[in-house]
Amino acid sequence: MIFHPLIIALLGASLLVCFLVLYAAAFGSQILRRWDLKSGSELQLALERKTYLISTLLSYLFALELLSLFLFIFTADRIHPFFIGAMCAAGSLDVNGFGTATLLVKIASFLLAGLWLILNAVDNRGIDYPLIRTKYAFLLGIAPLVLAETVFQALYFLRLKPDITTSCCSTLFDSSGGTIASSLAALPAQPMKVVFFVSLILTAAAGILFLIKRRGAGLFAVLSGSHLVVSVLSILSFISVYFYELPTHHCPFCILQKGYGYIGYPIYIAVLGAGLCGLAVGILAPFRKVPSLSEVVPAAQRKLALTALIGLVVFAVIVVHRMIVSNLILR
Repeated sequence: MIFHPLIIALLGASLLVCFLVLYAAAFGSQILRRWDLKSGSELQLALERKTYLISTLLSYLFALELLSLFLFIFTADRIHPFFIGAMCAAGSLDVNGFGTATLLVKIASFLLAGLWLILNAVDNRGIDYPLIRTKYAFLLGIAPLVLAETVFQALYFLRLKPDITTSCCSTLFDSSGGTIASSLAALPAQPMKVVFFVSLILTAAAGILFLIKRRGAGLFAVLSGSHLVVSVLSILSFISVYFYELPTHHCPFCILQKGYGYIGYPIYIAVLGAGLCGLAVGILAPFRKVPSLSEVVPAAQRKLALTALIGLVVFAVIVVHRMIVSNLILR
């Protein structure tokens, strides 16, 4: 099992990202202690040259980290035929105790790596490295998460055994199962519809208000983060069942399969992309007052807010269209 090409690719990429992140975090401690742009010392010049190289490498590897989330889910789905009882990625992830843990850590890494990439892109446009300490301090917080992801993912793949019998998604997300997943799937559909569309409207309104008035970045960020959580819960509660046209099937992974046109990928890309960009709008807000970023940050916030709104619209269109054309009627 460990010699599956996709698994080798994931493990190799994870080790590479982890090694460089840990090295960059160690270098970041030097930046936090010794960085002084006004100094012309040999140490300062060495730090400036090195930070440019490390930041460039991290940009590519963090972009790989974003892609690895979807590759991990795709791999979990592709290997499910090896396990008795598994019908999609849900069964594969349930083979041992590290599958779901790896997925959750990867989602957190996706969001934090994306935020770091945005901070780095903004910092690179400032002539005086205005966010150098901020982004390396942030990197120190990301490093333990990346290390945990690497360890969990390795343990998950290393402990896969084809002769293991696992649970199918119908069992895992059965509303009467008594697990956390089943409890979330059991959230009542009608109230969740109200919560979802109210959250969607409020988040979109906050984004439009920010684009027009250039105010409310913090509010938009909070609503974007909240809507990300609401969207995931809504997929479990009622959105997924419209695709399956079966009121008892709440699996968030089967929609990633060919039989459903791989519709899960654009759904999750839109949900995660909108949440990430919305959060970034708020995170960048305090740096508008930095002289060298006075024009850079507002322009970046506008692009991020627009991207977040596009993600919200794409997700809403997919959901509403499916609710209209589906033969399932939830009462």
